[in-house]
Amino acid sequence: MYNIKTYTPLNEKIKKTFNQNYNIDGSLTDYDAIMVHSTNLHDENFSKDLKCVVRVGAGVNNIPIDKLTNLGVAVFNTPGGNANAVKELTICALIGMSRNILKANSWTKSLTCDEKDLMPTIEKGKKEYKGTEIMGKTIGIIGVGNVGSRVAKACHALGMKCFGYDPYLPNHAKDELKQYITFVNTVEEALIDKDYVSLHSPVSKDNVKQLDEEILANMKDGVMILNFARGEIVNTEAIDTALASGKVAAYATDFPTKMELSNDKVFVLPHLGASSIEADMNCAMMARDEVIEFLENGNVINSVNFPCISMERAEGDRITILHKNVVGMLGKITDQISNMNLNIENLTNKARGEIAYTILDFNVSVNEDVIKNLSTIPNVIKINHYIA
Repeated sequence: MYNIKTYTPLNEKIKKTFNQNYNIDGSLTDYDAIMVHSTNLHDENFSKDLKCVVRVGAGVNNIPIDKLTNLGVAVFNTPGGNANAVKELTICALIGMSRNILKANSWTKSLTCDEKDLMPTIEKGKKEYKGTEIMGKTIGIIGVGNVGSRVAKACHALGMKCFGYDPYLPNHAKDELKQYITFVNTVEEALIDKDYVSLHSPVSKDNVKQLDEEILANMKDGVMILNFARGEIVNTEAIDTALASGKVAAYATDFPTKMELSNDKVFVLPHLGASSIEADMNCAMMARDEVIEFLENGNVINSVNFPCISMERAEGDRITILHKNVVGMLGKITDQISNMNLNIENLTNKARGEIAYTILDFNVSVNEDVIKNLSTIPNVIKINHYIA
């Protein structure tokens, strides 16, 4: 039986796709896996049985990745599962704030005049909400991954000129997107002289408060900024000042500060970026598959801290070993196994930074003495045993 702890009730349709070997419950204290949405786990005391954590979504800033890596726990996310939902909301906000949709809607709904006076009043007052079209305008996109690339394609289709910055995007992906977006070499190139800026980068130590006073000062007067990535990327004090001066004409975000709630230049939403029925289902399905593959086979799909690696099962038992990526580790592992008169049927190994992950398949059952002996090898972090 595999125990999975949840913090938000799992979609019942997804829950039913797990077989009878899975117990999914939010009240578990001993568990093999965690499925989590946005709950902060940084102060969590984890079960000693924990093998993996999956974020049902893309951002993993609510998960203590370094701590879990040291414990030998794999952390997964579901990249792309909610990308279309975020793209659609970004386009909604882009057009909404350009055409003053929310203000116009609020004003129109506030009218209390008689029926005969309604349309004359509307015609007279609508000039206050005249906005701008996006066709022919320029947009700088920071982060051109699963979401940013979709935003670029949509903006291009709507007649915009797109410029993108993403130092982590591989060249082959850039080549595929060049018909939609012009790639630039610096953040500044993507931001300066653009009518709109849309942020789609994950948070890292390098981009916290990336949009600061200096960068904002060099941007085009009247620029409109969209942040459906993470609130931490923007220096909120600097952007509030820029909004007050008119340097920034409008700011759209689903990570608002308290001050921004009352600012009529800010298009605020309650973190709806990934919140659609379809996105919830897509991410939950991906999360389910990742958990099952790891708990049953030790295969690693979409991990943010382990090497992503998979291998088809042989007929016997499987052992996976998370270890330091140091010289000679693979030799020590195979020597230890040879000394116990075991034959390795299949083996695969992959490194990621300072750690590596080795999958070993056998054509026989493996007893616990083998696991104990392998655990004595220096620089081994964690071993998992998968019984045929």
